[in-house]
Parts: sequence; C-alpha cells; structure tokens
Amino acid sequence: MGIFSRKNNATATTTAPAPVNPDLAALTGEYTIDPSHTTLGFVARHAMVTNVKGSFQEFTGALHLDGSDPSRSTAVLDVEMASIDTGSADRDGHLKSADFFKTEEFPKMTFRSTKVEALGGDDYRLTGDLTILGTTKPLTIDLEFNGAAKDPFGNERVGFEGKAEILRSEWGLTWNAALETGGVLVSDKIKLNFDISAIKQA
Repeated sequence: MGIFSRKNNATATTTAPAPVNPDLAALTGEYTIDPSHTTLGFVARHAMVTNVKGSFQEFTGALHLDGSDPSRSTAVLDVEMASIDTGSADRDGHLKSADFFKTEEFPKMTFRSTKVEALGGDDYRLTGDLTILGTTKPLTIDLEFNGAAKDPFGNERVGFEGKAEILRSEWGLTWNAALETGGVLVSDKIKLNFDISAIKQA
C-alpha cells in the first residue's frame, strides 16, 4: 500500500470512507529534500547516436505530504542552474552560456506543484509549473513511493523515484547544430529522472 493510497468503493455512495491506515497517517507532515541523497538527473540524445547524462548538484526543496489525501500534498523545488554537471567542463560551460541556460541572467530553475493524484499502489502523478529561462510550462512527473524509514541518526525519511519527458524547445532552449549525415547534434526531447530522499521536519 502506498503512502497516499485510499480505497475506492463504487458500489454505494453512502458507504463510510475506509479508516486511514495509522502507519500512513503518521507520515503526514513537512519534509525537506536531502541534497546529499537526492539526484536530479537528465538524459539527452547526442549526435543522434548516444545519450549524454547529467545532473544538478545544488538545489533546495520541500514536500508537504498528506497520508490520507494525496490531493492536499505539495512539492516545491529550486535548482541552481550553474551547478549542472555532465562530466565535461567544456560541455558544462557551453550549457551555462547564452546558447542554453544563460545562468547569469536566469540562475534558477523552479518547480511548483499544482496537483497530486494517486494512481494505485505506490504510484502517483505530480503535476506542476516548471520555470526555465523565465518561461513557465506545465510538467507532469510519474512517481513511485519507495517507502519510509528512520535512519541511524534518528531522521524520519521518505523516498520517491520519478520520471518525466520534456521538449526543451518549449522553454526556449533551441540551440542546435546540423550534422553532415542528417539530423541534429542535441535532441529536443529530454528525459528527466528523479531519485528523492526527504527528511521529516514536523
């Protein structure tokens, strides 16, 4: 059973709602995303033949989890764009430049949730507003709840894995270069991958 799971009874509208699992209700609260145990990654196709993977190393985020009603849960995230890391200093420098993220002018990427849906089991769908280069567009992330535990330091943690896809051109990221053999150097479609650990604050 997932953190936000609720039983549906379609046979009678007068049936009382199922009692909330106390174990799940206990997870309700405010959480801070732990950067040292969280990965915000992405994958882009390069030269039409291979994938380049990268991540952002500096970010802050918070979750409000409601163990009995997922629609009341929220998420916020602020990412430092200059912390991009693809394993190549030259490529990272290009990504920070005016061709791509213009990090001096637009230092942050932000996400603000607008809707949370329980899909059954441990699966959820998070929808929100993603802002890059001053442009805000909706983003939908499919999430899987990985569980909750108390770590050796007494922190109550929850974990989620997520994935999404975007077209970077929708946020004004249009730089590219044509290949002699046809196609372009950088794909428009970008895959996003999230591995999130968050610590309960209250």
